[in-house]
Amino acid sequence: MKKNWQLMMVLVVSAVALVFAFVLKQPLIAQGLITVMGSIIALIMFAGMVKTIRSGNFGVDLLAITAVVATLAVGQYWASMIVLLMLTGGDALEDFAATKASSELKQLLENAPTTAHRMVDGHVEDVDVDAVQVGETILVKPREVVPVDGTVLAGESLVDEASLTGESKPVAKNAGTDIMSGTINGDAALTVKVTQRAEDSQYQGIIKLVKESEARPAHFVRMADRYAVPFTLIAYIIAGLGWYLSGDPVRFAQVLVVASPCPLILAAPIAMVSGMSRNSRNGIIVKSGTTLEKLSDARTFAFDKTGTVTRGILKVAAILPQPGFTQDELLNLAASAEGQSTHILARSLTDAVPVADRLPATEVSEATSFGVNATVDGHKVKVGKAEFAGTTDTINTTAVYVNVDGKYAGAITFSDQIRPEAKETMAKLHELNDANLIMISGDQQSIADKVAEEVGIDQVYAEQLPQQKIEVLDNLPKNGRPVVMVGDGVNDAPSLAIADVGIAMGAHGATAASESADAVVLRDDLAKVAAATLIAKETMVIAKQSVLIGIAICTGLMLIASFGVIPTIIGAMLQEVVDTVTILYALRARNGLHRQALVDPVRAEARA
Repeated sequence: MKKNWQLMMVLVVSAVALVFAFVLKQPLIAQGLITVMGSIIALIMFAGMVKTIRSGNFGVDLLAITAVVATLAVGQYWASMIVLLMLTGGDALEDFAATKASSELKQLLENAPTTAHRMVDGHVEDVDVDAVQVGETILVKPREVVPVDGTVLAGESLVDEASLTGESKPVAKNAGTDIMSGTINGDAALTVKVTQRAEDSQYQGIIKLVKESEARPAHFVRMADRYAVPFTLIAYIIAGLGWYLSGDPVRFAQVLVVASPCPLILAAPIAMVSGMSRNSRNGIIVKSGTTLEKLSDARTFAFDKTGTVTRGILKVAAILPQPGFTQDELLNLAASAEGQSTHILARSLTDAVPVADRLPATEVSEATSFGVNATVDGHKVKVGKAEFAGTTDTINTTAVYVNVDGKYAGAITFSDQIRPEAKETMAKLHELNDANLIMISGDQQSIADKVAEEVGIDQVYAEQLPQQKIEVLDNLPKNGRPVVMVGDGVNDAPSLAIADVGIAMGAHGATAASESADAVVLRDDLAKVAAATLIAKETMVIAKQSVLIGIAICTGLMLIASFGVIPTIIGAMLQEVVDTVTILYALRARNGLHRQALVDPVRAEARA
């Protein structure tokens, strides 16, 4: 609001001054108006600069303030007016550019559903979306935004998930399939059973992440201050030498009016917001520009195995009961105990036993990375790792072990599949960053080694607890940083938080992992990690180039102006040309270096 007020003030006073000077033939009044206006704006800018310096950063507005004061001091009122017009107009242009660059992010907020059609006894009633509870049934009408996460009970429709996942092709939904809030229903109505309240649904989680991304500044933006110190000194030196050698103080003003700080102020943040917007269009929420900077220079990528490198959709392969237990009994006890767990193996167990067939479970507690304790139908049941279940009889595959009433009862094995895009993703990361790829898994060494060999991961750390995963990341050498950690589960949350960049595979709604992460992949697609890395690298190239191009142009203009060949008023106009070039170049980050839409570089290359 203050920036708009400043611009309006400059426009109005400038118009009045022009009328006094050229229509009413009162140049002294015009000069007085410009002097008062320039003094007010300079004081406002100076106050802002002092606040910036107190926060520990260099005030890049110093050059602009000096240029205004210098032009007024040497009687170059019209040049001063142009400088003021360009500075306040540059602020407005910055706001416009940032708004344009972040438009895709803001669409998420604007499209947030507020009502739901709840079905009660065969009737439909419109209620506030926050009033809908888990287990209730809602109706999603054609072309409506899905208000909450749920499972389709009846109906068939094509649903547009582009705003969440970046997938442009509509996804078919029918009875039994999951549906996410924030997606747009097609031409047929769907009856949906609610699985998450509005506040816990996918869309609200994404909105929270978007708000965080808008609120968290980019570290690289502050790098502009490091450029600003030498740039400001160079400008003063050139201006001072021009004045000293010519003996004309006007030469000082002529140099400073072309010493625009706008490339430093505008270029980096606009490029960063543009890169974050580009990621959002491709189904990747990046919380800050700092994440883009670190991701572009990442030297190590660390991956969890289950649910990240592999599909994570495990299916029960074999049930191996001990004497005294049947296969059905062992499976039912284990699935009932794991019914409230969010672990990937728990989901696979519960998928194998219908809800109606499960036994009641009470006193449920989870020991992270070990297993679950529960009382199931009067029996004390433990489900988890071999030692947790009281056995040393381990199986050379992914398995859970079951203990019933203090007695080892048997094991259940699972089969998993490596993601089809995993191998190409690893090859792309090797190509982009020449990075070292490691896998940190809680699974057995032999299983982890086999997966790593198949997809092209360089190094494996297996049988790691959450604390040990953190130690692996902490002990990486300096030349292996920045380090990126990619995971999907609750047990990955500490590792995602400790890494330089944490990327959560958020398709399954792993809230703890998503909140701990610096970026969230909304679609269940590992190739998005390579896509985010490519976007980050291109964004940083454009950000740095736009800053340096602006500095180079300004320095050249300052040297020319020091010889007195650029009149002050022309120099003031050239300043805005530099600003415009810088902003337009930084906006290239919205589309990348080649100005083409990026959905999935790994798959695009595979198709080629």
